[in-house]
Amino acid sequence: MPILFFIIALVYSAVGFGGGSSYIAALALFDYPYESIPVIALICNVIVVSGGIYHFRNKGHFNWSLFWPFALSSIPMAFIGGRIPISREIFLLLLGVCLFLIAVRLLFVNRGVKDYSEYKMPRTSLALVLGAVLGLIAGMVGIGGGIFLAPLLLYLRWGLPKQIAATAALFILLNSLSGLTGQLVKGTSMTDLLDYWPLFLSVFIGGQIGSRLGSGNILSQRIIKDLTALLVLFVSLRILYMFI
Repeated sequence: MPILFFIIALVYSAVGFGGGSSYIAALALFDYPYESIPVIALICNVIVVSGGIYHFRNKGHFNWSLFWPFALSSIPMAFIGGRIPISREIFLLLLGVCLFLIAVRLLFVNRGVKDYSEYKMPRTSLALVLGAVLGLIAGMVGIGGGIFLAPLLLYLRWGLPKQIAATAALFILLNSLSGLTGQLVKGTSMTDLLDYWPLFLSVFIGGQIGSRLGSGNILSQRIIKDLTALLVLFVSLRILYMFI
């Protein structure tokens, strides 16, 4: 599992993501206690995207005007989502559906677009509404929400790819911290999570390597997103198969 988490962190961090969707999918498939799955994933998110924020910001890719409306509405909603108690069946069904939608979006968003030199800024009111919806979902399923946000921004052409990656990283960090707080208030013990330290160490190493590669334009974002989408699609279909 640490090797798998290292690979996930490496791939996701290169495009500004934390990998929370794949962490929880892998943990669910290997029968980890479902009460701890969102918390483990959120901690991994925080570790990975913290490094991503540093590297993308140092390269001058962060755009505050693009970021703040989404964050303002998503953070409190992520906390609320993290506090909502759900059963194992509903958790897995919601997880499978979310992962499937993510995979489809990543595979097909802006497939033919090659020139991102022109973009427009979103209306503040619309960004606030979208941020609230994404934050609620993110808190409920234990992910940072950036993997929803980034493809949406790319599809609407609301920023340059590197700006979107930087925005997604900070969006994930704040929502992960908010969702993690909600999960802990719900009763999850941090002491029980100490046994998972190899996973946390592996995502730290993978995240540092991936964010360095991604922020420096060494790897193709299209290839990374396609590989990530295929992985998420495979896992989502396996989870949803349980309900057939």
